[in-house]
Amino acid sequence: MPFLTADVTTEHDGLAVYAAQQVHQVATTLQGLSREQLEQRPTVSRFTLGTLARHVLAVTTGFTDETRAATAAARGMSADGGAVGEADPSAPDSDAASNTTDALSGDDSGELRPGDTADSLIAELESAATALADALRGAELDAPVPTPEAPWFSGEERWTVRWVALHCIEEVARHAGHADILRESVDGQFAYALNAIADGEPWPPANW
Repeated sequence: MPFLTADVTTEHDGLAVYAAQQVHQVATTLQGLSREQLEQRPTVSRFTLGTLARHVLAVTTGFTDETRAATAAARGMSADGGAVGEADPSAPDSDAASNTTDALSGDDSGELRPGDTADSLIAELESAATALADALRGAELDAPVPTPEAPWFSGEERWTVRWVALHCIEEVARHAGHADILRESVDGQFAYALNAIADGEPWPPANW
């Protein structure tokens, strides 16, 4: 049951491991849910487990994109590794860039998509966690990051990739705890059992 992260040896590895771990924890809360349960609103929160997962995906992708862009700029390269000025075939279009800004500012809609299922959202979250960890392992941690325009960021004139990584860990950890509460409210399942299921382990464990 992976409540604790693997051991880390460097700052880059520590940030990558802890950031990915929190996204993984959100993914564990979705196991075995039906579409109806993903849409269920069991508390006064505006979030359901499905919309919370979508929000975490938007936030995680936003932080990943910001980390890559800031690192590339600090190294005088485009996001795909070419020299500045070269065409970047992987550069996001204007809609994607707008979505990233919305996510970082807390303005993304977080709505479920027609084809979303628990399994598809878990797969997307796991992929997003891997991408975030990869970006952080190769990041220029002192590189500056533009501060999104939002009232709750007032007074913050300059971010660094290091600060963004720590903020990402903090934000997603809060959402992971929120997801735990929502899941228990939906069907009584809780984090210990869900982590065991995710690892293919029996629950409860022997001699529990």
